[in-house]
Amino acid sequence: MRVSKYLLPALLACTALSSLAGPSAAFAQGGIEMSITLAPPAMPDYEQPPMPGDGYIWTPGYWQYAAHGYYWVPGTWVEPPMVGLLWTPGYWGWSGGVYLWNAPYWGTHVGYYGGINYGYGYGGDGYAGGRWEGGHFAYNRSVNNFGGNHISGFYSAPVVNHTPFNHVSFNGGNNGVRMQPTAAQVAIGHEPHTQPTPQQVQHTHAAEGNPALQHSTNNGRPPIAATSRPGEFNGQGVVAPRAAAPPAAHAGLPALRPPATGERPAMVPNTPARGEPAPAPAPHPNAAQPQPHGAPQPTRAEPAQAAPHPAAAPQARPAPEHPAPQHAVPPAAHTAPQPVHEEKKTPG
Repeated sequence: MRVSKYLLPALLACTALSSLAGPSAAFAQGGIEMSITLAPPAMPDYEQPPMPGDGYIWTPGYWQYAAHGYYWVPGTWVEPPMVGLLWTPGYWGWSGGVYLWNAPYWGTHVGYYGGINYGYGYGGDGYAGGRWEGGHFAYNRSVNNFGGNHISGFYSAPVVNHTPFNHVSFNGGNNGVRMQPTAAQVAIGHEPHTQPTPQQVQHTHAAEGNPALQHSTNNGRPPIAATSRPGEFNGQGVVAPRAAAPPAAHAGLPALRPPATGERPAMVPNTPARGEPAPAPAPHPNAAQPQPHGAPQPTRAEPAQAAPHPAAAPQARPAPEHPAPQHAVPPAAHTAPQPVHEEKKTPG
């Protein structure tokens, strides 16, 4: 069928409007679903709730967008639509002056999800939380909360996070994750995919309609960070964030620099460690927090320098000066020196 040259622009415009309609529009199978000029908020840190039972697979929480702005979709346990399928999370990516939402999907392999460290097996590349063994799913008990459930198959294996957890929720742009898809991940993106289950769609719609999950209400700290079952936002299976996520330095500002190509961060061995972001782009050698490779960090003021301790008396030998602290040092390293004049007293 031929499409009129006058009708084609109208069809494209309708497609663009539907893509901006938010999650109420149909899920795309790994394709671009919407584009936003406002950077996504930082991700909250939370404990994984216990699984409802054997056979569920963890799907991490994420920020989605609607007419009222960003809102948090809590992480939850989901039954896969069929045996052998794994979950590839969606992600926001900076491209062409906007943030594009790349829709999640079920597939036989875990594809590219922007290098975002969602935690609990989703460390930026692939999934280390479990695997299919025949017709049943075996769990890696190092990153899954079994609760009191009897699990028929499990194993123990260390988890390597390809991206350190630093609350970053998008790829590219200013302060975004620097990780490009590999050739294998590009190929996975072209494989047949299955859309999110009806329970997942209802879970997203329930989150969209919950005022407490809107960023304009919670300021980046949603009271419901994760839940044991889709759509159940109260009860024992609901968990809150561990602590407030740090405000993103880019919040409300469009990113100006596109991501560098071909950059991949170093492997960072860690179980879903949830550390705070490093304070400066060029860390001191004693700093313990890793930096995302190639990602610029917001500049923070250095700690105020400690004033030198005054001499105890004019005749006493001056106390040695303490060097200006570069990083937080245990209090014991800065204890005040004992007065020297007491050791030099002479009988009256």
